[in-house]
Amino acid sequence: MSALFQPFTLKGVTLRNRIAVPPMCQYSAVDGVTNRWHWVHYPSIARGGAGLVIVEATGVSPDGRITPGCTGLWDDGQIEGMARIAAEIKAEGSVPGIQIGHAGRKASANRPWEGDDHIPAGDPNGWETISPSPIAFGGGLSRTPREMTLADIERVKADFVSAAKRALAAGFEWLELHFAHGYLAQSFFSVHANKRTDAYGGDWQGRGRFLTETLEAVRAVWPEHLPLTARFGVIEFDGRDEETLEDSIALVKAFRERGLDMLNVSIGFSTIEGRTPWAEGFMAPYATRVRQETGLPVATGWCIDDPRVADAAVADGQLDLVMVARAHLADPHYPYVAALALEEDRPSWVLPAPYAYWLERYRGIGKAAAQ
Repeated sequence: MSALFQPFTLKGVTLRNRIAVPPMCQYSAVDGVTNRWHWVHYPSIARGGAGLVIVEATGVSPDGRITPGCTGLWDDGQIEGMARIAAEIKAEGSVPGIQIGHAGRKASANRPWEGDDHIPAGDPNGWETISPSPIAFGGGLSRTPREMTLADIERVKADFVSAAKRALAAGFEWLELHFAHGYLAQSFFSVHANKRTDAYGGDWQGRGRFLTETLEAVRAVWPEHLPLTARFGVIEFDGRDEETLEDSIALVKAFRERGLDMLNVSIGFSTIEGRTPWAEGFMAPYATRVRQETGLPVATGWCIDDPRVADAAVADGQLDLVMVARAHLADPHYPYVAALALEEDRPSWVLPAPYAYWLERYRGIGKAAAQ
């Protein structure tokens, strides 16, 4: 069996393979509440055979949403719809995960297909944005956020804890903290967004304090037998890459000491000056370095759609899990496509029986017709 299809166990949870579906925002919720779109979308992907399906970035508070269409877990009334999703993912054989976060200065934005820019100040559909320092991200996200007070910091940490409790109540078995992509937590760590002179600024320990304290607070309420993970941007591609990596790895070691079980290695995206070198599997070497220097299991995504590249990354010990995003949108049965590409003896074993029977039965006919 290919390395990509080997089971993976983390804490008390076992994934049927090393293929994970990372959070992909659908921007289709109303007041943070899921609906038919989500109830069909997530089970459909889980039915395709991925070992882990992580529900999209979910706001820990109304002002923590990226857009008005983002899902939320700031109210008990949002649990029921999320519980339906978690139960359906599990029924299809995948482990149900969810990512919780706060968008910070990138919040109060229009949906990507409606502009992907800040909702103008004063528009009733928008809200005030907050950040460690009053520095706008730039580009279409040009609104200057309000600098957070210490009371704001305590409130947001408490919001993460409350959202984690609701995620558990909804039946999720894998929790990912969104510490990446220029949102609030990443902004605290970023030298581009954080100019504070108090205990939450300065060196990497100060800039990382909000992240470590949030992790500790969530770890205290999240069961030890269930994985607690984070998605964290370890590099910005802004010309100071080695310094950022060294600071990031030091912080990840602090995460591990505080109970983090796995890191989803990503990009900071906290400055418009970053120049990401997009290429197939380009983040795998950075994830490998994090794995080697911290001892944490790692995952990453970003352009690892080719099953052979994904399999090699696992087989070579670079990654423990491969995050496959857009390829799952194009084909929810990506694991079957991967099994074919990797020449598994019976590639249809990853499919539900009503699909597998017919595909396996007529696979030989398809081969003959192609010759």
